[in-house]
Amino acid sequence: MPLYEFRCESCGIFDVWRSISESTSSAHCPTCEAPAKRIFSAPAVLSGGLRLKRENPEPQLVKRKTEPEAPKNRSHAGGRPWMIGH
Repeated sequence: MPLYEFRCESCGIFDVWRSISESTSSAHCPTCEAPAKRIFSAPAVLSGGLRLKRENPEPQLVKRKTEPEAPKNRSHAGGRPWMIGH
């Protein structure tokens, strides 16, 4: 079920979990029970639909202890160069 946002004229914005078939109908404010209109906002595309705040927004610099070895050149001694290493 998606999470929809609604705006009450007196209380403000609130969220309601609803099925897609109920997405066009109005909702009632949980505080004052007045009818509220649905508002459209950018979707939260995260695991489970949760809105999370990252503690450290900067990427971390990762250093290797040793450098990887360069690939070694191989030669072939036959008429099948596509068979190198087989």
